[in-house]
Amino acid sequence: LSDDAAVFHGITDRHALCWVHDGRHYAKLSPVIGEHQRALADFRRDYWALYRQLAAYRLSPSKEERARLEAVFDQLMARRTGYNDLDARIAKTAYNRDLLLAVLETPSLPLHNNDMELAARRRVRKRDVSFGPQSRLGARAWDTFQTIAATAAKLGVRLFEYLRDRLTHPDTTPSLAERIIERSCAANLSPA
Repeated sequence: LSDDAAVFHGITDRHALCWVHDGRHYAKLSPVIGEHQRALADFRRDYWALYRQLAAYRLSPSKEERARLEAVFDQLMARRTGYNDLDARIAKTAYNRDLLLAVLETPSLPLHNNDMELAARRRVRKRDVSFGPQSRLGARAWDTFQTIAATAAKLGVRLFEYLRDRLTHPDTTPSLAERIIERSCAANLSPA
């Protein structure tokens, strides 16, 4: 899943595009004429309504719903508003149809990559505040600790208590990897 940056082109045979990144292009439009403002507002409302329908599809996919959502996408992207900047942006989104609708073929794909971006931003903020690591070893330590902190947060584990317990009672405190495996096994064994 990417924001269609050129760096991702050619890395894999197939990837999906982030709906949030695509949607941000519409938020950047700033029409002056009232009719254009309404056209943009209407389009954005319908765009995010389609996004919500795709999110629901991921939970309960079906051939019928897939066909319906493809038709909704095509109808939305066929819209012509008379606002040239909006119409050009719609054409660009329509061009990326297969990449934006990859979730219909593979419902496990996320619709956006904001979580990944937020994780990268934490690293950048740390670098900016600290003026960067002083050595390669320091950079590795940052990466390691930030990975541990992010993993603990995703697992709902309090970082300070986890580190304290791992240092003082390593034999009885499960590692984050063990917790991931445990949660994964529990998810696979539970009824759908």
